[in-house]
Amino acid sequence: MVEQRAQRAGVETLRDLLLARRDDPRPGLLFEDEQLTWAEVVAEGCDRAAALRSVLDPDRPPHVGVLLENTPDFLLTLGAAALGGLVVVGLNPTRRGEALAGDVRRTDCQVVLTDAAHVDLLANLDHGHDEAAAAAVLPLDSPDWGGLLDAHRGAPVPETDVDADTLVMLIFTSGTSGDPKAVRVTQAKIAGPGTMLAERFGLGPGDVAYLSMPLFHSNAVMAGWGPALAGGATVALARRFSASGFLPDVRRFGATYANYVGKPLTYVLGTPEQPDDADNPLRLVFGNEANERAIAEFGRRFGCTVVDSYSSTENAVVVQRRPDMPAGALGWPLPGVAVLHEDGSPVADAVFDDDGRLLNADEAVGQLVNTTGGGAFAGYYDDPEAEAERMRGGMYWSGDLAYRDPDGWVYFAGRTADWLRVDGENLAAAPLERIWLRHPAVEQAAVYAVADPGPLGVGDQVVAALVTSRPLSADEVGSYLDAQGDLPTKGRPRWVRLLADLDELPRTATTKVLKRDLAAQGPVAGRGRLLERDERGTTYAEVRGGA
Repeated sequence: MVEQRAQRAGVETLRDLLLARRDDPRPGLLFEDEQLTWAEVVAEGCDRAAALRSVLDPDRPPHVGVLLENTPDFLLTLGAAALGGLVVVGLNPTRRGEALAGDVRRTDCQVVLTDAAHVDLLANLDHGHDEAAAAAVLPLDSPDWGGLLDAHRGAPVPETDVDADTLVMLIFTSGTSGDPKAVRVTQAKIAGPGTMLAERFGLGPGDVAYLSMPLFHSNAVMAGWGPALAGGATVALARRFSASGFLPDVRRFGATYANYVGKPLTYVLGTPEQPDDADNPLRLVFGNEANERAIAEFGRRFGCTVVDSYSSTENAVVVQRRPDMPAGALGWPLPGVAVLHEDGSPVADAVFDDDGRLLNADEAVGQLVNTTGGGAFAGYYDDPEAEAERMRGGMYWSGDLAYRDPDGWVYFAGRTADWLRVDGENLAAAPLERIWLRHPAVEQAAVYAVADPGPLGVGDQVVAALVTSRPLSADEVGSYLDAQGDLPTKGRPRWVRLLADLDELPRTATTKVLKRDLAAQGPVAGRGRLLERDERGTTYAEVRGGA
């Protein structure tokens, strides 16, 4: 798996990749008006590794929390961890209060590196299981850190035992289906994909990799930093993702490669189109979770190739997109990837009618599973229950729903939490969302379930929250659904929420929609115009205007 790929490429660890850049005078890191060569990046990593080791208790896990936006300090600390056998805990700056403190505690952080913009988030919180184990908060813009770093300038390469299985990072899952879990990330788990992607995409010293996804998330590290490091490309770091700032940054930095996760392509496409949009150096964009329309339109508008894939923070199940795959498919599963029912039995092949409607959801929809084991998944940190749920019967259960056609192509059906049970019939959210996204005015669709408010209160009712580029009337919505031959009978939503702004949907820091937050609002709460249909009818009436 990942370790095997790294070994075949002759690189086992991130430390190897960094040391290969030790004497490289070419640009390694660009940020706003700053620039470091690769040699300076490696030297800074050695200095920081020595500084951090001097304040860490050797009898406790060498875990260093990082609560920062995308700044050079984040990447340089990650480099220090890779060189010095430390572990960076990527803390999410959008978390607050006890949730943030809990992330610090359960990952056994000894120190949390932060800055003036975030230090107040950690004030008056319990950072440890007891006073002796409480994490020390160290602002990087304070004299304490500056003095500590100055005292270790010119430090040699750390003498430490590091191999492919050495832990280098703890990355929290996005938390779309529950509390975030800390995924154990080994040196090989970043070095392996980084080397493979650099070779696959031909990334080299002449490339500039634009990195705007948050560094506390796996996509930025494994699809952005790792490939750039492996290929010797320059990393152009953005403090945060900005739709309006994306193209100006690409031009300013001369970026040839960019990575994404979630909906950034849709956000960038939401900016006003200009006749010279394709006049830019970008040649390749790689990521996951973009819809087919966004992939095609982004490539057309900006004159680049978009490669989308299926992946998760755990990185244990691989499904590859291919040029010849059917419309709507997720891709082709690699050997060992199967779709199974919860009891471990194989699902039936999907059966479609002449309109493409899935006729046997109960028999065909199951979980995506790696039947050969955990693959690159190295487990969750100090969470045996969650780990046991993922690894059942010696197989990795992804928590993602899918079905496969008779030819073997896999189709995404949502998360396990996305099952909808309407009038005794099971439905999956993702196929319904794909139907909505065919409408030219629908930019994003989130389909979710709310409890049936009827007198019996049995089962679910379907809600569709749509972000649209122009207003849709109740009659237009009804007529559109009438024309969709593949819409399941029970898939017509009881309520349709019409939103004008992508920001009106609750999201994680990596732009994934938080459907549980939508569901918690109930069927009629929240912003936007609201359409409703009679329980047994097919037409809609507007019951609430725009907020």
